[in-house]
Amino acid sequence: MSTRIVETEQEKNKIYHIRKTVFVEEQHVPIEEEIDQYEEEAIHFICYEKDQAVGAGRLRFIDQCGKLERICILKPHRGKSYGKEIIERMENEIVKHGYAKAKLHAQTHAKNFYERLGYEVVSEEFMDAGIPHVAMVKQL
Repeated sequence: MSTRIVETEQEKNKIYHIRKTVFVEEQHVPIEEEIDQYEEEAIHFICYEKDQAVGAGRLRFIDQCGKLERICILKPHRGKSYGKEIIERMENEIVKHGYAKAKLHAQTHAKNFYERLGYEVVSEEFMDAGIPHVAMVKQL
């Protein structure tokens, strides 16, 4: 497995395909909420299994920290540590940019996954795109 920053339009199209498959088709998030006004300012990440793109994530810098967003893995490839790989790569990029804190909005079903990676819940449950979430942070 390898995870890297998206560098080409072809790779960007691959991550959009992954995100649409997971968020729009599986989770019924409206496409206009999934692909938003922050796409151009974000750093995008792509995860490969051999030559196949299987995961994606997006990083933005907000409020003196890195915000991890749109982390997803195609269904047949879940449970193989690709999510952990993407998050670690994103955290390294946050530190590289001089920040010491990461934050994210986790779907509540994924809360335990993020807790195992060192994230702490810092909010009550809230709805985003019709899905329950919690805000989480981690000191890097």
